[in-house]
Amino acid sequence: MSLRSPLVLCALTVGVLAMAAPAIAQKATGSAVKSSVPRAPDGRPDLQGVWDFRTVTPLERPDAFATQAQLTAEQAATLEAQAAASFVDRPPPKGSVGGYNLFWFDTRSSAVEDRRTSLIVDPPDGKVPALAPNAKRQVGSLEENRPSDLPIRYRVGGRGYDGPEDRGLAERCLIGYSSGPPMLPGGYNQNVQLFQTSDHVVIVNEMVHDARIIPLNGRPHLPSDLRQWMGDSRGRWDGDTLVVETTNFTSKTASFNPTVTSAIGTGETLHLTERFTRVDARTIRYEYTVNDPATFTKPITAVIYLRKSEEQMFEYACHEGNYGLLNILRGARAAESVSRESR
Repeated sequence: MSLRSPLVLCALTVGVLAMAAPAIAQKATGSAVKSSVPRAPDGRPDLQGVWDFRTVTPLERPDAFATQAQLTAEQAATLEAQAAASFVDRPPPKGSVGGYNLFWFDTRSSAVEDRRTSLIVDPPDGKVPALAPNAKRQVGSLEENRPSDLPIRYRVGGRGYDGPEDRGLAERCLIGYSSGPPMLPGGYNQNVQLFQTSDHVVIVNEMVHDARIIPLNGRPHLPSDLRQWMGDSRGRWDGDTLVVETTNFTSKTASFNPTVTSAIGTGETLHLTERFTRVDARTIRYEYTVNDPATFTKPITAVIYLRKSEEQMFEYACHEGNYGLLNILRGARAAESVSRESR
């Protein structure tokens, strides 16, 4: 019988398929798992879209959970209920004009998916590590003065009233206090939009609508004497994870901001690594590592989950509506005038 016979070809085909069945089944299973992650035309995970990074999980582990890395389901529900109850407008304290009402804030409604007690996963205690010797530090709030011998200004708030340069960077609409990098939940405008091509990724934060255009083609970093507000970012793919390395921050930004009103270290010594991994159709795992031996005795690694949003982002026209800064300076001039007249 000739090998060209239809019967022989059919028998050979059945035999080959039978022998290959386990391998085909395994490949199909793997493809089924990967099919839950949308892919770009070049086969990379598609990270594009608008993503929301709000969460009630704090950056640092509360002392009440010092030995507990994860919440129980009941504890997570209690935390979420407490957060919801706190987002109720109340009159400001006596003598205070108050700030924004809660309409303008992004209500944080849920803990991170794995119910961790902190966003920080390393150090294992979930805390910002001890400072290195001679580390630069500034800690305070909107109501407190910044020590004059510290060169880094608060991202929010400031010390003086002579001019806008005495106020914080975010108060002057130069950078966003939650947009980083790295991104850190808090306040409002906790949205980010990602765009990608085969050789670039763009990260656009709603806060101050800053954009990082990140090449993926192996281009070297800028020379060390060229500094930028959001640093100089370069990206690469590590399997299905987008890795972004950022250096060349300015001396006017901090190495890390544990809260929106505190800043530690200087961006001059910061090396930031971010990792974006699309987990499924609606989730990206965002991990970042703050590496700055001049400021911290250990690196800091945190994990946040970005959730897909169907909402569109709007331009954050900070300067156009920045009446607060104008009124701070006007108030200072009015106070000076009253002081002069009372002499």
